[in-house]
Amino acid sequence: MRTTPGRTGRLTAADVACWVLRTSHPPEAIDPAWRPGTARTLDRCVRRSYRLGLMAPGRPCLLWLSGRDRPGVHALGTVAGPVDDDGDTAVVPVRLLRLPEPVPRADLLGDPRARAAEVLRMPAGSNPSWLSAEQFDAVRAAVPGRDLAAALRPWGP
Repeated sequence: MRTTPGRTGRLTAADVACWVLRTSHPPEAIDPAWRPGTARTLDRCVRRSYRLGLMAPGRPCLLWLSGRDRPGVHALGTVAGPVDDDGDTAVVPVRLLRLPEPVPRADLLGDPRARAAEVLRMPAGSNPSWLSAEQFDAVRAAVPGRDLAAALRPWGP
């Protein structure tokens, strides 16, 4: 599937370089002790859909803050375990490293590699969203001076 705006179709695992989990709460509201440069394992609610079958432990993910106050990428990490769907709700554990500085939404809108990303085209969409390899490269390039290998290594559940 291409990332061309307006194109529809089902994603495959090969399409997804990074899962995007949206939140309306900044990291310090999610966990007041979560400081920049530190990691947390969090459970994030996800909408039940075929996409959950594509999420696998060890795959890259990020935390996207929606809204008017500092929207953008606030943490990078990996899916930490399988999706837990009890029939009422679906939750995925993620291990996230809070970035020293968020990657602003405006910076990604200005990058031709990222501007067609689902999270930018459909800001009110549901979890999980996703990034293509090119879009994820734009995010990683916007995190200056950071060794992202530690943030993206797989953690156990």
